[in-house]
Amino acid sequence: MKRLIAVLLLITVTMGLLIAGGAKESEPLVDENGLTTITFWYNPAIVEAGPPPKDWFVFDIIREELGINLELTMLPAAANDRDMRMLTAGAADMLPDMMSLRRPVMVELQKQGLLAEVDDMFALMPERTEKMYSEDSIKYATLDGHIYGFAPSTGDIKKNEGILIRKDWLDNLGLDIPHTLEEYMEVMRAFTYDDPDGNGKDDTYGYGAFIEITSYEEGLGRRLDPFFGAFGCAGTWDLSKDNPGLNIYKPEYYDAMCFIVQMCKEGVIDPNWISQKKDDFKAAWKSGKYGMMREQHASYAAESNYAPFDANFPDGEWIVIDPPVGPEGKSAVGVYTNVNDGVIAVSQRAADEGKKPIIAKLLEWMAGPGYYMIGWGEEGVNFVLNDRGVPVTDGLADPSLGFTQSAVQPLLQLKGLAFYWGEAELESRYPSYVTKVSGKPMSALTTLREMQACPWIKQAGVDIMPLPSGDLQRYYEQGLAEFVSGNKELNETSWAAFINQLDKLGAREWEAEGVKTAEKNNLLY
Repeated sequence: MKRLIAVLLLITVTMGLLIAGGAKESEPLVDENGLTTITFWYNPAIVEAGPPPKDWFVFDIIREELGINLELTMLPAAANDRDMRMLTAGAADMLPDMMSLRRPVMVELQKQGLLAEVDDMFALMPERTEKMYSEDSIKYATLDGHIYGFAPSTGDIKKNEGILIRKDWLDNLGLDIPHTLEEYMEVMRAFTYDDPDGNGKDDTYGYGAFIEITSYEEGLGRRLDPFFGAFGCAGTWDLSKDNPGLNIYKPEYYDAMCFIVQMCKEGVIDPNWISQKKDDFKAAWKSGKYGMMREQHASYAAESNYAPFDANFPDGEWIVIDPPVGPEGKSAVGVYTNVNDGVIAVSQRAADEGKKPIIAKLLEWMAGPGYYMIGWGEEGVNFVLNDRGVPVTDGLADPSLGFTQSAVQPLLQLKGLAFYWGEAELESRYPSYVTKVSGKPMSALTTLREMQACPWIKQAGVDIMPLPSGDLQRYYEQGLAEFVSGNKELNETSWAAFINQLDKLGAREWEAEGVKTAEKNNLLY
């Protein structure tokens, strides 16, 4: 990492000389109070919580210590909605000074000349760079030889999702934990049709999901990836040295699709999964609708997230299980990389106004003096430090103001800008607790470790793989949705026609470009 910082410092000096010999950025705009306004559209850390209040104490500190008037706008929870918001703002030339966005959106806005190069900002924030940015994360935000954003490494938080199952439902029906695809299907049927909660109503489903797509998790998204993993085709790409390419061209992919279609035809998956949003999905499992799901560790087990389920079902119990094993013994929750699927970018307009050094100062402060404030709140009110320097809530005068409580979550919406996921941080961020209604011991950190112990497919650097054209991506995703929804019958003939149309839209060229990219960047394994 020290070598990386040295290289970035050299880039900074070089760019400084170039700027000195050419066009210069303006001085940052300052208001009558001596403050520079920085507008930031952010991806919320806790989608269920609201934005920080207007009287958030951090706003005052940033004004007094940094001379910054920080104006925050919370982006929508759903990734597709965030993407559309950002692209629409870009088309209208109304981007904020800094923004949270996914790499595909970063690529599109960079093509339009709307994002600033940030190569020269790393040396202005050495502590942050040392803690948060790996070579993989730098590569993730690099286009045409320049860096266009800050993509924190996932650190020790990778592989943070897994398959959860209602153990109390298994016990009620006398079923064992499923292992194979066939056993998964058997359990899903029982959870759907055998009244597993004993309420006498037909109101449960074996599996719950929604479509959540990333740049490297294909057309049906990560929530269905465990079933594709059973056929050896999780994620968009196969990055094995022996057979690199798009998974959708594999015969096993068709077999996986047949399994998903069977789930839909038999009604063992919530029929709303294709259209519902993340918030709908979360509300459904918390209201006892699902018996199995792939969920993120903290979205399930953090105190504020688990509380509604605990209140509704004090005798309910979820456990982490391995993903299903397919016909050739393959199994994977999905694919993972050690880079977050997100970038903090700076608009070209902000750069032209001379705001890059101000933004760098803000980000460096968040990794240094502001670290605890951004991550845990106000010391003595929302947390105290234990003898190991780990923030805890023990001994607070008002426990209801502890950083783990739901009422405090709006104060922590920017924690992703400060956290680098060290062990002490994880211990504090996901403390053990006892549920208020059922009195069960719970720990999101224990859940994380259980999920990380499940089989996964590592694809470091997969984030930089090329993206399909807009027409190809739409046909890809809509075509799969038509099969699983039943609007189009899935058989070998219809599948061949679907693949043929993908070819006409450039899928083979996309695959060839991807393999070339993987080989060039040493991504194959």
